[in-house]
Amino acid sequence: MSSFLLSNVLWLKAFHVIFMVAWFAGIFYLPRLFVNHAETSSKEVSEQLKGMERRLLLFVTPFALFTLILGIAIIVAYGSAWFAAASWLHIKLTLVIILFVYHGYCFKLVSTFKQDKNNRSGKFYRIFNEIPVLILFAVIILAYVKP
Repeated sequence: MSSFLLSNVLWLKAFHVIFMVAWFAGIFYLPRLFVNHAETSSKEVSEQLKGMERRLLLFVTPFALFTLILGIAIIVAYGSAWFAAASWLHIKLTLVIILFVYHGYCFKLVSTFKQDKNNRSGKFYRIFNEIPVLILFAVIILAYVKP
């Protein structure tokens, strides 16, 4: 790989990680809002949480999309032979797809809370909150250790 291409790939990687960190910050915080929402009996608090949940999800969604776009750009820069040989990357991409499904499901949950139709407990959302944490651990290990 030429030094010019390598330099550009490093910039892609840097911004990929920056947007991923911003995305995960929101994906870690949103389920905590769900926990509070599920456990409140106050109509006023519930209304405030509805707005916070919606705004946070809409705020972090572009970070998710930029993470995806930059990840694809990195794969394209390295080429198809590298992609075919990088078995660790196929596992990572599977986890990323699961994370995007998780993110999409958060839209459904925000809508459920907005309509006052939540029937799940705070405990459910505490467990739900652990999914992106486990995915993050696995993705970081895959990306840096490349087992």
